[in-house]
Amino acid sequence: MKRISGWTIPVVALGLALAAPRAASAQAKPLPTGVTAALIETGKGLFHAAALCSNCHGPNGEGTGIAPNLADKTWLHSDGVFEAIVKTIDTGVPAPKESMIPMLPKGGSGITADQVKAVAAYVWSLSNK
Repeated sequence: MKRISGWTIPVVALGLALAAPRAASAQAKPLPTGVTAALIETGKGLFHAAALCSNCHGPNGEGTGIAPNLADKTWLHSDGVFEAIVKTIDTGVPAPKESMIPMLPKGGSGITADQVKAVAAYVWSLSNK
């Protein structure tokens, strides 16, 4: 049987300790105030159904020729914070920067204010993985 040197355990422990902060920093951002995992899941369902978002932004929010990518870190009409996403969905985008087709308020759907927040939570989550 091979013997472990007296330095092996402290060296391994030091390596793990140094790696831990990197792993923690690679984790997703904390959720915005008022946003929960359940709200994000609700928003995901709405994004693909009643809110009509996936029709233009694609099934994964990665954009189409009609509407921009929502899953990257580039925001065309806001700074990408949750509250700004809520406002953009609620008011629409009458003069889009990369598309000839404006986004109607609430994407032209009849979703409620609470549903707008849920969709915004999901959209926020797409670019903050």
